[in-house]
Amino acid sequence: MQASRPFAPLVDRLKQAGLRPTRQRLALAKLLFEPGFRHVTAEQLHAEAAGANMRVSLATVYNTLHQFTRQGLLREVVVDPGRSYFDTNTGDHHHFFFEESGDLQDVDGAEVQLARLPQAPAGTKLGRVDVVIRLLPQK
Repeated sequence: MQASRPFAPLVDRLKQAGLRPTRQRLALAKLLFEPGFRHVTAEQLHAEAAGANMRVSLATVYNTLHQFTRQGLLREVVVDPGRSYFDTNTGDHHHFFFEESGDLQDVDGAEVQLARLPQAPAGTKLGRVDVVIRLLPQK
């Protein structure tokens, strides 16, 4: 009987994305992708890594998140200048952003309809439209 390889799906996922499955990438991928879809900041992921006794710097966490984003494993959701979340759901969707708590919630892409978009500047094409709907509590 062959021994179970718990990281095998993550190794395959990283390789398919064109990334070498280093120890740190695998450990961060496990934290990111195994709980299901989620939104996380670099600081939150760094704290989770520390809580799991992983020795990884915040700079490495940022670098890894940006590498995963470039390779299509994550989406970056910028809610304010200098404040980004990384989303493990790369499918067609948008977000509610709860201003007071800082939480993000997915909104199905079909729920948002835009009547018209401006023409893309010369030499460019439309990649994707991201809508962040900012919510405040009712008073």
